[in-house]
Amino acid sequence: MIVWINGAFSAGKTTTARELIDLIPNSTLYDPEAIGGALRSLLPQKRLAEVTDHQDLPIWRRLVVDTMAALLAEVGGVLVVPMTLLRQEYRDEIFGGLAARRIPVRHVLLRPEETILRARTAACEEPGRHNREQRVGQGAYDHIEHYRSALGWLAADAHAVDSSYLTPRETAEAVAEAIRTGAAPVSEIVQTPEPTAETLAAGVLLFDERDRVLLVDPTYKPGWEFPGGVVESGEAPARAGIREVAEELGIRLDAVPRLLVVDWEPPRPPGYGGLRFLFDGGRLTGDDAAARVTLPGPELRDWRFASEEEAAGMLPPARYERLRWALRARERGTVLNLEAGVPVGPA
Repeated sequence: MIVWINGAFSAGKTTTARELIDLIPNSTLYDPEAIGGALRSLLPQKRLAEVTDHQDLPIWRRLVVDTMAALLAEVGGVLVVPMTLLRQEYRDEIFGGLAARRIPVRHVLLRPEETILRARTAACEEPGRHNREQRVGQGAYDHIEHYRSALGWLAADAHAVDSSYLTPRETAEAVAEAIRTGAAPVSEIVQTPEPTAETLAAGVLLFDERDRVLLVDPTYKPGWEFPGGVVESGEAPARAGIREVAEELGIRLDAVPRLLVVDWEPPRPPGYGGLRFLFDGGRLTGDDAAARVTLPGPELRDWRFASEEEAAGMLPPARYERLRWALRARERGTVLNLEAGVPVGPA
C-alpha cells in the first residue's frame, strides 16, 4: 500500500512522513525527490533545461511508479510518500500506473491555513534557516497560487488534514487515525493492467446537434479520450465499441456504428502499439441527451462535448490526429486507413 502525503511546499509533508513511519507498522519512507536528483545526472542538460519542474518529465513520472513498485516488492508493507502533486493529469498517470500493478493508494492532503504556509515560507528565508521542503524566494510564493488553483480537485480526491496548529507528530497521528478508521480510503481508480503485447482498441465518436464530439476524462491516465477501450478476445471491434459506450456512458446504441478510421499505432517503448478503430456512433439528440449519460465513478471523472478546435487542446497529439482524420472521413462518407495517424493508400 502507498500512503501519499500531498500538500503545498511548507505544509510539513516530509516531517510528518518521518513521524508516520513510527506509527504504521512495517512502513518505509520513500521520497520521489531522489528520482529528480538521479535525473540530473542521467539526462542531458539540454533536456533538463526544457522544463522548470522535474515532474514535467515523463521519465520522472514513470520512474516514480516503477521505483515504488520495485521497493514494495523488496521490502513489502507500506510506503509513505511525501510529495507535492498539484497537476491532476500527473495524479492520474501515477496513481493509474500503481493501480495497474494492483498497488492501492491512500491519498492524504495536509491543508494548513494559507497564512501559516506563508509564515513558514518567510521563516525559511531567515539567515541560517533551511529546509529541503521549502523553495524560498518568489517561486515559493508563486507555488501557493498553483496550490490554491488545485484545491478544487485535491479536496475531492484526498482526505484533508488541517495541520495549521499541529506538531509533525500530531499531524502524523491524525493521518494514522484516518488510515486506521478508513476516513482516508483507498483511491477508487480502475485497475487496467499494462499491455504485454500489441492491443486492438475501439473508440466511438458521439456527436451533439452542433456536431461537437463527446470526450471523457479517465481517472487512470492523463488527458481526455474517446469512449471505448480494448477489444476482448473473440470480440468484433464494432461490438466492443457498443459495449464500451454502454459501460462508460450508460448509453445503448441502436445500431452497429459505422467505421471511420483504422489507425496502426507503432510501438513506442514502453508502449506496444496496435490497431485503433474509430466508429461513428451518431448524434445524441433531444433535450434529455445529457441526462442519458451516466459515468462509472472509479473509471471516468467527467465528460463534455468539444469542437474540433477545443479537442486539440484536450487530447494528446496522436489521439487528436486520429480524431481529425475521423472527422474528415465522416464528412466524406468514407473510411480512412492510417499509419501512425497519417492516411495511407487511396481514400
